[in-house]
This record gives sequence, C-alpha cells and structure tokens, in this order.
Amino acid sequence: MSALHDAYGRLLQASARWGFDPVRLRQHLRTAFAACLALLAAWQLGLEHPQWAAMATWAASQPLRGQLVEKSFFRVAGTVAGTAVGVGLVLLAQGNLLWLVLGLAVWLGLCAGVGNLQRSFVAYGTMLAGYSAAMVALLDFAHPEQVFALGWDRLFTALTGVFAALLVGWLFTPKGSGIPGNAEVRQLFARLLRDLADSLQARGRSSLGSQEIAARLLAMAVIEEGLDPHAAGSQRSREAVHALRRLMNAQISALLWLRDAPSQEPPAAFGDAQALAAAQALREAAVALETRVQLHEAAAALVRAREAAVAWPGAADMLAPMGFALQAHLAATHDVALPPGHRARQWPVVLHSDWLGARRAMLRASAAIAIVGLLWVASGWSGGAYMLLGMSIMLTVFSGFENPSATMRHVTLGQAMGVLVALACQWLVWPFAGSQAGLVWLMLPFVFVGALLFSHQRTMLSGYDCNMVLLLLLQPHYPQTASFGHALALGLAVVSGPLAGWAAYRFILPVTLQGRLQGLRSMMVHELQDMAATPGHARDGRIWRARLYHRLLRLVRMS
Repeated sequence: MSALHDAYGRLLQASARWGFDPVRLRQHLRTAFAACLALLAAWQLGLEHPQWAAMATWAASQPLRGQLVEKSFFRVAGTVAGTAVGVGLVLLAQGNLLWLVLGLAVWLGLCAGVGNLQRSFVAYGTMLAGYSAAMVALLDFAHPEQVFALGWDRLFTALTGVFAALLVGWLFTPKGSGIPGNAEVRQLFARLLRDLADSLQARGRSSLGSQEIAARLLAMAVIEEGLDPHAAGSQRSREAVHALRRLMNAQISALLWLRDAPSQEPPAAFGDAQALAAAQALREAAVALETRVQLHEAAAALVRAREAAVAWPGAADMLAPMGFALQAHLAATHDVALPPGHRARQWPVVLHSDWLGARRAMLRASAAIAIVGLLWVASGWSGGAYMLLGMSIMLTVFSGFENPSATMRHVTLGQAMGVLVALACQWLVWPFAGSQAGLVWLMLPFVFVGALLFSHQRTMLSGYDCNMVLLLLLQPHYPQTASFGHALALGLAVVSGPLAGWAAYRFILPVTLQGRLQGLRSMMVHELQDMAATPGHARDGRIWRARLYHRLLRLVRMS
C-alpha cells in the first residue's frame, strides 16, 4: 500500500511536466472520486437526477477541513431555502410561465442584492438559494403536479453530494496550519515600531514617505483580501482572523499618525528622557516580534512605551490600540480566550459593505431575468429554461466579482467544453450501455476528465464550469430517446446562459473596476462627512474609523 501511495505521489509530481498543477491535481482527483461516489449513491437510492449529487460534491469540496465544513453547511442551507422557494413559485404560478418568470426575477434580485452585502460562504449560501429556486422552478415548469417530487429530488441529491464531499474530504483534507499572513503582519508591525521609535526620538519628525506608507498599505491589503476563507470552520479561526484585522487597523492608524506627526508639536512635558524611554521600549517590542522567541514581551514593551509617552497625549492615544490589538492577536494565535472586559474590544473590527454594488446587483439580476424571461415567454423556445437557469447562476454568483464581464469569457469556454464532453459521452460511449447501470458506470471516466481539465494550467479557469455543465447534461435515463439535434440544441442553450450574463454585466448597470473604485471613494467621502457632522460617542467614532480603514485597504488593493 505504501509503494502504491509513493507511486501515486511521484505521478502527481511528474504531471507538472505536462502542464498540470500537482497540488490542484491531487485535490481535484480526490474530489472527482468523491463525485463518483455521490453519483453511484444517488443512483442506488433511486433519485431521478443522480448527476446532481456529483455536482453538489464539486461545489462543496474545499482544500481545508474548516472551509469544507462551513461551505457544506451553507450548501445545504441554501439548497433547502432555494428548493422551498422554487416549489412555492411553481405552485403559485400554476403553469403560468409569465408569473413564474416574474417571481424568479424578484427572488434572484433579492438573493443577488443580499449576497453582495455578505461575505465568504454566507454569501455563497444566499446566492445558491437564488439559483436553486431557478433549477427547481425551470426544469419541470410544465408539470406543477410533479414539483414536490422534483424538489425532494433536488434536496436529497444535494445532501448526498455534500455527504460524499464531507466523507472523502474529512479523510484526506488537511486541517490547515494557522492563518496565512500572521508572520507578514507581525514583520510589518515590527518595522512600524522602529519607525515610531525614530519619530518619537525626533519629536515627531519621520523619514517615512508617502510611497513607503502606500507600499505597506498594499502589503496589508493583499493579506486582508485572502483572510475570509480562513475564518471558516471554527470559532477559533474566526477570532484569529478578527484579531489579525484589528492588528492591521492599529497599524493603519499609526501610519496615518506618522504621516501627520511632523505638523504636531509635542508638549513641552514630553522631554528627551520620555522620548528615549518610549523609543527604547518600542525597539524592544520590535526585537521580540522579529526573533519570535518571547512574543508576549512585545506586548509588555508596548505598555511601557505608552506609559513613557503619556506626556504626549496624541502619541499615547496612538500606541494604546496597538498594544491592546497585539495582546488580542497573540491570545487568539495561542487559542487563549480574550477576557470580556479586555480593552482591545473597545476597538471594533467593522468590514466594508458595498451597498451601491448590492443595489446594482439586485436591479441588474431582476431586470435581466425579467427581460430574457419575457422573450422566452413570447418565443416559446424550448431551450429557454436552460438559458434562464444559466443566467440565474451568472447574475448571482459572479455579481460580486471586480470584473464579472471578463470572467464570463472563462465561464463560457468552460461550459462549451462541458457541452462537448457531454456530447462525446452521450453519442460515442453511452450507445454501448445496455441498462441504466451501464449509463451510470460509463459516466465515471468523464468525471475524471473534468478533474484533469480543472487542474491544467491552460484550462483551470474554465475547468469548474466544464465539470458542472457536463454533469448537468448527462442525465442517465435508459433508454436514451433524445436525438443528437435536441442534445446539441440543449447544449447551445446552456452556453447561451453565460453569454446572456456577459451582456447583462456589459449593458445593464455595467460593472467595471473604475466604477467600483468610484463607488468606494464615494462611500468613504460620505463616511468622513458623517464622522465630521456627528461628533457622538467615542465608540461610534471607532466604528466609523474601523470601517473606513477596511475600505481604505480595499481601495488600495483595487487601485
């Protein structure tokens, strides 16, 4: 067994010569195996669409256990909510396609809007609730009497797929080793402490230029952008990410203080002795962080620095959140609960919510679904349901992307590949099957073809969509009665979904990077105006400031 495992590892490493990413290939082959288990289990359970279980496995699988558990939970929650709404829409419409389309337009708009205000897997669950309703409502809209059977089928295939993803993932997926960015943020913090020490000794003067400040903000912005997935799966992970963000907020505040310090004359009471003591304590804290030997000494040194700088209220007020944030960060890193009354809690972490983008996403999704749906009602095109289903996914899942219209190119390519692979299976392989069991077993190699496409450097951006579409189209009903022309038309209808999504992002409240930047700047200006016009409680100011800092990082990252 060990020899087989070693040979498999060598094969994965050798795959790099052929253009594959070995890490991705290992993960995606594992997911393909889980998808095959889900497909076989759903078929054995007698579910009508067993391929949906394999789709759920691909959707739920993640590289780390915590992410796998949390995404699986929201996969199930979103499917339950979406299925219930889809069944309700079909029952209310009672075969009236116009009312069904309008109901879907409203529901998908709500899911797109709310999902854009949420983050990570919570947003995913909300978006999933939108297009799950579309899947239930559209795929058998002409038979409302069968909608409960379709709804249960959708729910149980999703549960089967998620269970397979959890089973295989829990056995073979690593737990994860801490929060990425911890070491980098501490190094930035140590550099900042040395800059502050120099500035205090120079009575506020600083050699830190605007370009260096911008470079450090960008470094923090890059780290912050990747934190959300690592908060998944446990309260410990969430608290660690929360504490890391608080530490970055304290650094932003200190960087801004350094920028403005030369214009602030320190009080006469802040003499050379106090400046030297504060600077020495800050340098000791920096050394403790850099050597990583006794990290708690860094927090203690920051307390001494603040006490030495108490004669300069501006400097002491700047150092206070740095010390408390570092204490909270070290506690979270070592899995120590932060006391309820700890002063770090006085500096909240508030994340940016894109209200402008959410409103535009809601209006865009509702308008696009309504327009295309009405055209479908008027034309009676048989492929309209699949086109509208594809659009519902495009207008929800990708609505929060910085440039979704550009993403649609990769999605369209992936779905086109999925159609071709599905046609190859249907017309080159399935004719040799003599039963439904034969159809199911002959599907399995094509699931692994999708894994290979998902892992190759040239096709990895389109591989996921290829997998989902080939499974959507491969329904193992025996005997197969559809003609090649019908299968081809169905495939073209599926590919038209991302094309229609591209048109919606391009022409209905267009989404551009410049537009997102302008919206972010506008929200920051309003935030500053609100802070100036409402000199309220200190905590309100800290909330506004924390949200402003997060928006600043987003702005730096997007610029």
